[in-house]
Amino acid sequence: MTGKLPDFKDTTFETEVLSSDLPVLVDFWAPWCAPCKAMTPSIEALAGEYEGRARFGMLNIDDNPQVPQRFGVRTLPTVVIFKGGKPVDQIVGALPKKKIEEMVKRSL
Repeated sequence: MTGKLPDFKDTTFETEVLSSDLPVLVDFWAPWCAPCKAMTPSIEALAGEYEGRARFGMLNIDDNPQVPQRFGVRTLPTVVIFKGGKPVDQIVGALPKKKIEEMVKRSL
């Protein structure tokens, strides 16, 4: 789905997200989720604006069911910020860029 954001996977989540020195925003999505697709441009824009201060990526829950199950993701879209190996903030549902950015700022 994404051209600009990395696709996190069950097999690489530990090293790419939980072991990161920076806060990591993970957008949990699925190909059939229209609101997920609508949020992608906002998240891509924020990734550029916060480069070097936070990481951003996507996780397709259909292809990678273990991570969403582990962290209780049951509704899409869900955006979670991980910091120090733990989830520290979460939003559920499609929200505007400003609300997502507020969440990113809280994690810095």
